Amino acid sequence: MRRLARILGTLMIVAGVGALAWALTVWQWQDPFTAALNELEQRELAQDFDRRVEEGRAILVDNSAEQLRESLPRAAAAWRTSSKRGDAVARLRIPALGVGEIVVNGTDHGSLKRGPGRYLGSAMPGEGKLVYIAGHRTTYGAPFSRIDRLRKGDRVLLELPYATIEYTITGSRIVLASQTSVLKSKGYEQLVLQACHPRFFASHRYLAYAKPTRVTPRGSDHATPYEALGY
Repeated sequence: MRRLARILGTLMIVAGVGALAWALTVWQWQDPFTAALNELEQRELAQDFDRRVEEGRAILVDNSAEQLRESLPRAAAAWRTSSKRGDAVARLRIPALGVGEIVVNGTDHGSLKRGPGRYLGSAMPGEGKLVYIAGHRTTYGAPFSRIDRLRKGDRVLLELPYATIEYTITGSRIVLASQTSVLKSKGYEQLVLQACHPRFFASHRYLAYAKPTRVTPRGSDHATPYEALGY
């Protein structure tokens, strides 16, 4: 009996140390199991995005500011209406955080397991309205795990089939999860990145706000200041 008790005691200690190590790993980085699954999903999404671009499912925009003013919203709206829930819709890059992810169309549980998701009730980048993208902080690749480290002036880039739009972080705030007013457009282009807050809880939402600063049509090296578009 004493031997059995020692064995059980040792197993409990090992299990406790293992659980603590697991908790620290997830806290400092992310859940490695769901991260591995997400990596496979992201590879598939990248292939899907490239395929959709090659098939020409979006209207390419023109170069001059005058032409962009008309063609950019039209191309963005066409891309939105042709994209179904779960489709790959954009490449998201946040240099300050080392983030490089394919954005999924939708913010339901299944979509967010694959990557950051665009809220279907919001606009597509370039439409001149609210663009709302949510992502996990601790599981499934944890693309927004360090969202609270974003600072004013940090760049966020969204590559789409019709253009690459660069945004600049302007600020952040924390709201209750039930505060749905944050999903409503203010009538001008604004990017909102959202993640649960605090980590491991879903009572609040951490929101990082960004304004569009430049747009580069696909296939062009010329970037046009967003303010030149007049909206």
